[in-house]
Amino acid sequence: MKATTIGIISFLLLLAPADGARAGEHRQWPDNFQSRLEVLALIETLNGDLLASRSATETLTEWCAAHHMSAEPKIVAQREKDATKPLSAEQRQELAIGPDEPVVYRRVNLACGDHVLSEADNWYVPSRLTPEMNAALTSSDIPFGRVVRPLNPRRQTIAVTILWQPLPRGWEIKPQPPGTANQHLIIPPLLFEHRAVVYRADGKPIADVDENYRADILDFSSAH
Repeated sequence: MKATTIGIISFLLLLAPADGARAGEHRQWPDNFQSRLEVLALIETLNGDLLASRSATETLTEWCAAHHMSAEPKIVAQREKDATKPLSAEQRQELAIGPDEPVVYRRVNLACGDHVLSEADNWYVPSRLTPEMNAALTSSDIPFGRVVRPLNPRRQTIAVTILWQPLPRGWEIKPQPPGTANQHLIIPPLLFEHRAVVYRADGKPIADVDENYRADILDFSSAH
């Protein structure tokens, strides 16, 4: 994990209120300006780490470990085995494949312990992977990034969509209303979305991914 990210996280944990999540509970953030600012900083930290990373799986593993979200900081891909979703003509262009090239769709929830950190749609080109990789992707709960690690993959982000802002636009120049006493911040299920193409080391695109990052990334205890 980058030193700047560790510093930001450590600072936020010191600021965080004492009512963080305990075992079997969910983190409750007070509905006030400080909490909203902390949540914004955390979202932007993970967003930035993902944009700078070669692997979303590795970045989420680091996030899981830094925030003690599971006894074992391991990301598991919970597959939706019967899910189907067609590949668009635009995506085929992104993958540099023709209309008849076979593509496999894999829908997963990437989880750390009982926290689902992201929902991911993944269309990959099996002919550009090894037989062992294809077998693992169709029969195991190993995340795509970990399966294809021997290919030394890299990501190119196509689009980032912020789905929720904890602070209103212009908050930095407007007076902030007081927090709602004894109320918790209502955080929607999805926070931001990334679309990216994954390439192997020789520049061949191997997958088109659409990832939605969930509120569970904020569900960690402040008492460590």
